[in-house]
Amino acid sequence: MFIFDAHLDLAMNALEWNRDLTWTVEDIRTSEIGMIDKPDREKNTVSLDAMRKGNIGLCVATQIARYVKKDSHLPGWNSPHQAWAQTQGQLAWYKEMEDLGEMVQITNGEQLNAHIALWKNDTVSKKPIGYILSLEGADSIVTIDHLERSYKQGLRAIGPAHYGPGTYAHGTDSIGGIGVKGKELLKKIEGLNLILDATHLCDVSFWETMKIYNGPVWASHNNCRKFVNHNRQYSDEQINELISRDAVIGIALDAWMMVPNWVRGESTPEGMGVTLDQMINNIDHICQLSGNSLHVGIGTDLDGAFGKEQSPSDLETIADLQKIPLMLSKKGYTEIDIENIMNQNFIQFLQRTWK
Repeated sequence: MFIFDAHLDLAMNALEWNRDLTWTVEDIRTSEIGMIDKPDREKNTVSLDAMRKGNIGLCVATQIARYVKKDSHLPGWNSPHQAWAQTQGQLAWYKEMEDLGEMVQITNGEQLNAHIALWKNDTVSKKPIGYILSLEGADSIVTIDHLERSYKQGLRAIGPAHYGPGTYAHGTDSIGGIGVKGKELLKKIEGLNLILDATHLCDVSFWETMKIYNGPVWASHNNCRKFVNHNRQYSDEQINELISRDAVIGIALDAWMMVPNWVRGESTPEGMGVTLDQMINNIDHICQLSGNSLHVGIGTDLDGAFGKEQSPSDLETIADLQKIPLMLSKKGYTEIDIENIMNQNFIQFLQRTWK
């Protein structure tokens, strides 16, 4: 089945982890033997080759560079100008992948439909991975003019916050609202018809945003608080708010978001029983809240600063997302439901937004 993955940090892996994503997953792991600078060395799950093997022909691919103030304990760049420059380097990598024929940027409905038709054409051997460019955390947007520039570069989705307090909103593990700058950003996002990614907004910023923002909104990678009681997850009230706005929520595969009481660096997927079953549970919960299969999809966040040490134990590479359709079928989901979840919900969201 064709798969749309709504959240992959591909350029971050290429530039900050120095991974050549044109290699196979196995070759990348081999190249990292003995490296200890990051906990997920030798444990990656994503490459462009693995995406093709898994028929994951379309994704939301990120730019990400956090700006942190002097008193912050979070990793990041010391000025928004440095963060902006980092996102520009990431964009340059995507463009290089386009020049190689490995990827292709999708910015409008016509390109989207043509790309889907290409992936349905069995006579084409090596197909480019289509990507919609998204900015995870808006702190690298130095001024509103920078957002205009990003839009012209193909940016089509943006999350106002990531972790901690940001320039425009408060993110995961922080408490606070959106303020004057946040309101100005939201107005511009709406004016450009960018997709607002509500992922990572803390509860206060989430509800303040919902009060004033009227444009398209999705949550690219966000699980349910019902299963893991942490501010990173959505409460049923937040999920229902998004459903009422015709949003789609992508379910993520970061183990600490899938089971309670995960301890980073200590817990293991095997020891905590983390499998794709938890993804199915999150998908099903959103379907039960909405009464249909129209508001949930896949947003794995695989290799988002974690690897197999913090992924479902029954997933070796991203290609194993092909296990999900059968799992959904066994739970009673119809072929149409499964198609909605695996690709159509996000695709139709884009078609509506870009109409």
